[in-house]
Amino acid sequence: MNIYDTANKLAKEIKESKEYKEYRKLKLHIEENPEQKEKVEDFEHLRYKIQVEAMQGNSSNAEEEKRILQEKYAELLKDVEIKKYFDAEMQFNVMIADINKIIAEAVKDVL
Repeated sequence: MNIYDTANKLAKEIKESKEYKEYRKLKLHIEENPEQKEKVEDFEHLRYKIQVEAMQGNSSNAEEEKRILQEKYAELLKDVEIKKYFDAEMQFNVMIADINKIIAEAVKDVL
């Protein structure tokens, strides 16, 4: 079997996984609700901003921003639908990270 065939088969299996299906279903549900969508997007933008600043070494007010992010996250978790979405997102990301780890382990001797 060709390596690209194997990669395509893996991609197909990921899309057929319960983690992918649940995450996609809940993501679409959040996107259909403008209020929930805005709350999640605001949180994601802040999280991304903090990550970029940390990578660039611009963390003069990092502790304050992290505190604000944690408060926003705690507030979002009070919404049952958003909590389900974040839980599904985490499960999907764990699956993808595990797959990446397996692949990285297989080629670590040349990296």
